[in-house]
Amino acid sequence: MKIRTMFKESITKEELTELPLKSFDGEIIVVDTIYKIDDAIKSLSKAKVIGFDTETKPSFKKGVINEVALLQLSVKDKAFLFRINRIGLPKAVCEILANPEIVKPGVAINDDIKSLKKVQPFNAKGFVELQDNAKSLGINNFSLKKLAAITCGFRISKGQQLSNWEADVLTEAQKRYAATDAWAALEIYNNISGN
Repeated sequence: MKIRTMFKESITKEELTELPLKSFDGEIIVVDTIYKIDDAIKSLSKAKVIGFDTETKPSFKKGVINEVALLQLSVKDKAFLFRINRIGLPKAVCEILANPEIVKPGVAINDDIKSLKKVQPFNAKGFVELQDNAKSLGINNFSLKKLAAITCGFRISKGQQLSNWEADVLTEAQKRYAATDAWAALEIYNNISGN
């Protein structure tokens, strides 16, 4: 991977608010039944790079940790939201997550991977921790929001972060937020690596 080296070390809140707000504008596909898995896998298995993220229902009680509820995998024009709390982690999805030929960038991915392995064990391969790439470029801000701002020149909303990811039906705002997080990881990776 060819790494670019022309990024700022950090970004201020003021600089961040001046950037254009962007969100994923492709097709968002919620995979909440086993019947939707095959189409998602067909699309994802052709990709060389897939943006990766997960969401977990927040807990506001000390010592209570919820299971991962959503897995987001995004290519340039499609984002797949796998409702893990409904369908578990299907074997075909595990095969994507274990495929070393498919690069899966994300931010703070170790806990995400651990959470997914609790649902269904798999051998994680092809993952790229964007925070490590940022460090190697001299970037000091490691959140997804700040990395997107520094490397891509846009800001993303984190407004739905603490919403209920186990809700019966995800709102449009939740779907857009979840898709944007995975897509932003893909965009950051592409900009850092010069793709």
